[in-house]
Amino acid sequence: MSAVLTLSQGAKMEFTVISNIFIDRYMPQANGSYVKVYLYLLRLVGDPSYNGTLSSVADRLEETEKDIERALKYWEKLGLLRLTRNQTQDITDIAFLPLEGDFDTIEKETAPCKEDTSPQEDSAAPKKTAPPASQSRFEKPDYSDAQITALTSLDEVKWLMTRLEQTLGRLLKPADLQTLLFLYESIGFPAELIAYLYEYCASKNKKAPSYIEAVGIAWAQSGVDTIEKAETETATYRQSYSVVNRAFGLNRAPGSIEMKYIHRWTETFGFDNSIIEEACNRTMLSASKPDFKYADKILTRWHTAGIKKKADIAVLDSEFARKNAAANSRAKEELPRSTAPAPNRFGAFPQRKYTASDYSAMEGMLLRKDSTHAN
Repeated sequence: MSAVLTLSQGAKMEFTVISNIFIDRYMPQANGSYVKVYLYLLRLVGDPSYNGTLSSVADRLEETEKDIERALKYWEKLGLLRLTRNQTQDITDIAFLPLEGDFDTIEKETAPCKEDTSPQEDSAAPKKTAPPASQSRFEKPDYSDAQITALTSLDEVKWLMTRLEQTLGRLLKPADLQTLLFLYESIGFPAELIAYLYEYCASKNKKAPSYIEAVGIAWAQSGVDTIEKAETETATYRQSYSVVNRAFGLNRAPGSIEMKYIHRWTETFGFDNSIIEEACNRTMLSASKPDFKYADKILTRWHTAGIKKKADIAVLDSEFARKNAAANSRAKEELPRSTAPAPNRFGAFPQRKYTASDYSAMEGMLLRKDSTHAN
């Protein structure tokens, strides 16, 4: 059973005030569910009669209790909340911390998950610098040694690092850490989803940080934020790249750039596999080799033309053929009327005329030559 929550803030308010710094800096880069939890709890701070639990918050927001805890840890990690836990590690107190500092460099304390954490003990917690407001959540920052130390001190990240080392079958390298923290801190993936992402890529024998990062960004852009959604995404993606591999005659998993093309065709353009297969087939006929860039040009043109299903392609082809025939017809009409051909050099010489007697004389001469050679 969840512990009773106590929520507190520096000043009593009769209405909910949302900081512009939160809206401008933190909200755009956060998972939507995390924002929902933060705002709802901020609303509850102003209600002196509130006496609930994490379960009641989860029920009200139609989320699981684990989702609520994950959101709280996310905001704690950014230094917007301070969480107090009892001996069984249940969250018993949530304190909203003021958003202070310069707009471009806001530094907040990040409270690690400790047993019986108190405000006095939190003062020694590692600090983390938030990313610039202009930076997209899909742009990987270069984490400093201080940031790496701060983030890897979190219990959840420690657990994740151990899990990933088991999945990769080796110790994590600096590039692995940069990717892990990017997925966790910037993208905002839950630890369990990151573990699933690494297991999925490792199952395809793709363990390079760049590849894992590309898959993670593709998932985030598709709205994947749970393992259930990731399972659906991977099933659809496997079908799509199987179609591409079959059409292109490939016997391998797509590379990171090729994967971005496939994601663009399926997610951005919304094409089904039959349309993608048709584009790949036409690529092979025209280019005589697998060419993702060429196929992308075909699919981009179809997307611009409003193609929704494979039958629409035939209509587009017919319209193109009609316009092409009309253009050729106009071109023929614009040619000058028939003119006499220019005389060639052979025709410039006077032509000699032969009579029957001439042919007889030549024949006699040839016969005499043959007779002479015979003697």
